[in-house]
Amino acid sequence: MDIVSSNERMLAMVIYVTSFFTALIGPLLIWLLKKDESPFIDFHGKEYLNFFISYAVYSIAAYILMLVLIGFILLPIIGVMAFIFTIIAAVKAYNGEIYHFPLIFRIIK
Repeated sequence: MDIVSSNERMLAMVIYVTSFFTALIGPLLIWLLKKDESPFIDFHGKEYLNFFISYAVYSIAAYILMLVLIGFILLPIIGVMAFIFTIIAAVKAYNGEIYHFPLIFRIIK
């Protein structure tokens, strides 16, 4: 990715910020509308969707593990990690940087 415009950086950041209000719809709409116009926005949209899918799977596993009580510990940890990683990704996107979330499945390439 070459030089990233301030508009691209802002939209990539908005993908992450809107996820706090609409977990899937907002980021998905921005990505679908702008992915063909900018490889930077396309990258961050795919990265967020992979992150969302991965952490949804982790959360479902933690809910199931509540039957053996370990899920009560895992679920808050997953929530805090998701919150922190989303903030880091938003800052990196605004700075025009590439950010790879840790511990995610790369389903959408």
